[in-house]
Amino acid sequence: MNETEVTDKVDTLMDIKKVTLRFGGVKALSDVSFNIKESEIRAIIGPNGAGKSSMLNVINGFYTPQEGEIWFQGKRRPKLKPHQIAYQRIARTFQNIALFEGMTVLDNMMTGRMIYMKSGLLPQLLWWGKAEREETENRMIVERIIDFLEIQHIRKTPVGMLPYGLQKRVELGRALAAEPKLLLLDEPMAGMNNEEKEDMCRFILDVNEELGTSIALIEHDMGVVMDLADRVVVIDHGEKIADGLPDQVRNDQNVIDAYLGVAH
Repeated sequence: MNETEVTDKVDTLMDIKKVTLRFGGVKALSDVSFNIKESEIRAIIGPNGAGKSSMLNVINGFYTPQEGEIWFQGKRRPKLKPHQIAYQRIARTFQNIALFEGMTVLDNMMTGRMIYMKSGLLPQLLWWGKAEREETENRMIVERIIDFLEIQHIRKTPVGMLPYGLQKRVELGRALAAEPKLLLLDEPMAGMNNEEKEDMCRFILDVNEELGTSIALIEHDMGVVMDLADRVVVIDHGEKIADGLPDQVRNDQNVIDAYLGVAH
């Protein structure tokens, strides 16, 4: 198939086809295939070291696989750098919070609008003309996200002064500021208490349902996965071992063995 041909399912947003990723002689991913549909929450699960984060890094361009293809919105994606993929409106959060601790919540979230800022450096420094209009428009969008995530009361607070759970919410907000078609969440509940997890689950569902954003989610809390995900793909030792609805995956013997260590 050539780059202009479409994938066989109209509702498929992204199609990962036979992706293999190697680091030297070590295979992080081996012949992995699955898809992400429009407006679904797609969970990627597996034991520690299974290759889940490597898959997200392939999707958003941090890693380039040696084999396989990625199709996005019906077209085969060429080799792109992360900033080019950001322009395709694919955004992500990270396992470890990656915010600017000395900057306010508002300023951190404004960095998520960088791909929409077209004026040059000098107009931005002078805050003049097109740069002024751009910043005003971008700030209005960020302010709506702040309201959406219920963090109005901390909008002017330096991120480094916030508790962990709120920092994770700010990182989600920065990703949403890019208005993603596909949002990649790498362990968004990690390190949270039960109340913080409930809040994050609610916001993830709202992002999916109210904004229509497709989400690929890595998460170790199986209760969260079963509650949130429309479909689940399971990776173990870099290989896909199961793919289907949450109940199907939960009862798959290969998945049970992988998590209990029986098969290895």
